[in-house]
Amino acid sequence: MSKKLTKFFKRRRRKSSKSEVPFVADRIVTDNSPLPPDLPPTVATVDLSALAHNLAQVRRYLTNSGDVLAVGKADAYGDGAAVFTRTLVELGVTRFGVATLQEEIALREAGIRAPSLIMGVVFPNQFPDVIAYRLTPVVYDLGMVDGLAKLARSRPEPYSVHVKVDTGMGRLGLSPEAVLPLLQSPFFKGPLRAEGLMTHLADADSEDPAYSTAQISRFRSVVSQIEGAGLSIPLVHAANSAAILCYPSAHFAAVRPGIMLYGYHQATLCKTPPELRPVLTLTTKVVQVRTLAPGESVSYNRTYFASQSSRIAVLPIGYADGYSRSLSNRGTVLIGGRHARIVGRVCMDMTMVDVTDIPGVRPGDEAVLIGRQGALQITAADLAAWSGTIPYEVLCAVGTRATRIHRRCPAST
Repeated sequence: MSKKLTKFFKRRRRKSSKSEVPFVADRIVTDNSPLPPDLPPTVATVDLSALAHNLAQVRRYLTNSGDVLAVGKADAYGDGAAVFTRTLVELGVTRFGVATLQEEIALREAGIRAPSLIMGVVFPNQFPDVIAYRLTPVVYDLGMVDGLAKLARSRPEPYSVHVKVDTGMGRLGLSPEAVLPLLQSPFFKGPLRAEGLMTHLADADSEDPAYSTAQISRFRSVVSQIEGAGLSIPLVHAANSAAILCYPSAHFAAVRPGIMLYGYHQATLCKTPPELRPVLTLTTKVVQVRTLAPGESVSYNRTYFASQSSRIAVLPIGYADGYSRSLSNRGTVLIGGRHARIVGRVCMDMTMVDVTDIPGVRPGDEAVLIGRQGALQITAADLAAWSGTIPYEVLCAVGTRATRIHRRCPAST
């Protein structure tokens, strides 16, 4: 590994010491047991039983006996990639996908050896570390193929890569007509081996199936050309979560569930929606309750004025924790089993909510930002709708200042 990258991970380990807030807490509690009393106020609880349930839902939709390549990029959408990966390994998942070299090396540093695919960008200066750690990259242009092949020539066996085809995403990937000539080139007759072939569907969660159907058709044509030339690629994959639900023709040899595993989907064409369970619960505690007289304002820029005598609860969470500023005067939280409306601007570190109609609210009371309280529930999809984004962004945004607690899956005990 390069000296620069070694220093990076040494710093990362130091920052994750017990004296500081780690990126992923190493606390795992058994199912249904109370949370430890010494926690900071803001806690992200990850339900590994829900993860197991969602994986079962993914498998229920598969039309063949293909592999599940579980996507755990962005620290498993904020849930903690190491615990996420270990749990899924115990549940029979054998392949994983991350976005960056750093994410994959972090898994190795955590002692995880399951095969994992680097699905995002890899720059030439990172190629030596890819080879040194024996990681599997996705190649998406000739320059990348050439650079990896030069480093792999001294190895006793061909180095495995996955080849990405751009069938309509307009992002990374080779053009469909360039794939077969590349696989027939000297690069893949010695230094490199095409273990996988993949594409990325741009519109699988749309109400209109036309574009996804066209992409799948282009990809299948590439696969047919390769097979017609007498070549074999073991792992062909195209289906993301939406395609798992809506496009059985895209399942091929493996599927790549991401958002489904975390309890959400946006597949509008799905005729039989899956019974998914949100994995993440985000809670904090009331720090203060204030009384506002009519006409008094709350927070920056004075965007909210009390129309009557109002009780305002202050919560120690803000946009630095991933709780979006776009929720200002728009979203709600759950306190005392009821909805409390956000009032004023969400600040960097604090958010204010109106508890005038919720009796008995006091400092230390639980506030649920994502999750259930009593009969009510707020989901990441709700936050996404209020703030004009998607559940993916809501989940990935939950910051490192929220202590992660993982509730152990029964299969993991």
